[in-house]
Amino acid sequence: MTSKQPPIIGISCDGIEAAHKHHPPRVGQNQTYVNALVRAGAAPLLLPNVVDTDLLRALYENLDGLLLSGGGDIDPTRYGEPNHEKCGRINAERDEAELTLTRWVVEDGKPLLAICRGIQILNVALGGSLYQDIEAQVPDPLEHTWYPEHPRQHRSHTVAVTPGTRLAQIFEGASLPVNSLHHQALKDLAPPLTVSARASDKVVEAVELCSPAHGRHPFALGVQWHPEDLAPDDARQQGLFDSLVESCQH
Repeated sequence: MTSKQPPIIGISCDGIEAAHKHHPPRVGQNQTYVNALVRAGAAPLLLPNVVDTDLLRALYENLDGLLLSGGGDIDPTRYGEPNHEKCGRINAERDEAELTLTRWVVEDGKPLLAICRGIQILNVALGGSLYQDIEAQVPDPLEHTWYPEHPRQHRSHTVAVTPGTRLAQIFEGASLPVNSLHHQALKDLAPPLTVSARASDKVVEAVELCSPAHGRHPFALGVQWHPEDLAPDDARQQGLFDSLVESCQH
């Protein structure tokens, strides 16, 4: 009798500029994402930014679930807005690959965990928009851009979790402190999404897919903070990855 194979979770990657003029660009992602999935019992697979639809689909078909990771800003033209002066680094190939993967995951009901940039990709993929810079566009905002001046594990503010949501079930509480490493945030919420946490300045900190049209989706949750950096010492944050992997096994 053979043992059950671990689910394969794809991790979206960033384009990394070469450290030396004679080195080619690289594709990669922080080890903390891999570690969190391994602790949860998954087999992580790093996904390059392939824009050829047939090749991307070939990668996608091997996945049991998807983790949309953090990174740079999304091209504002993807949600119908001009580029704000505070909008940062854009990777067109990454935008295309992640938006395509996200729409496939939602359509097919594959489990999805979207982190930081990932929650923004999820919102844009389903028809929402973004604040291109919180400080410039959100009234009386908290400080959300704590990195790199502080460690990635620094818990800079709390989030209020919406009762009755999947997130509330995972965290078993109404609020919790989180780290904060972003300058953009969700603005117009995509219709299929529901807010499951906010910061005290009303910035959306978590969403989940629970509309009637997508009621069959086993797990689709996005958070604006970085739980992978907190998970080694925090069972509740590790619970996000555990829940993703558990959903892949049903």
